[in-house]
Amino acid sequence: MARDEAQDETASRLIDAKIETLVDWRGATLSRMRTLIREADPDVVEEVKWRGVPVWSHGGIICTGETYKSVVKLTFMKGAALPDPAGLFNSSLEGNARRAIDVGEGETIDADAFKALIREAVALNIARSKPR
Repeated sequence: MARDEAQDETASRLIDAKIETLVDWRGATLSRMRTLIREADPDVVEEVKWRGVPVWSHGGIICTGETYKSVVKLTFMKGAALPDPAGLFNSSLEGNARRAIDVGEGETIDADAFKALIREAVALNIARSKPR
């Protein structure tokens, strides 16, 4: 197994473990959002940074998945540059770069719109990583 594959597997196991520790709605919500991210981008790289925060990357960070008492927060690093026709971004709207989606208990997210947002974030990362 290559080093990168081993790192990916370790990060995925750490994210699995984090989800398992969240025995309430937050674990189910984070798990569902993770599934949607993987469906939108089968080549996504899972990482764990900043004291255990799940991070999904492809050509750069797509988004993070933080859990708080009242929300699961999905922060898109370049969210301000992404089209959001479904209006999913509902937090961190004042910044110049980041945008976030806060998902509270009992709330659902439009799966197709969320996956489209993930694909837009990947496309932006890839476009910005190409030499000009």
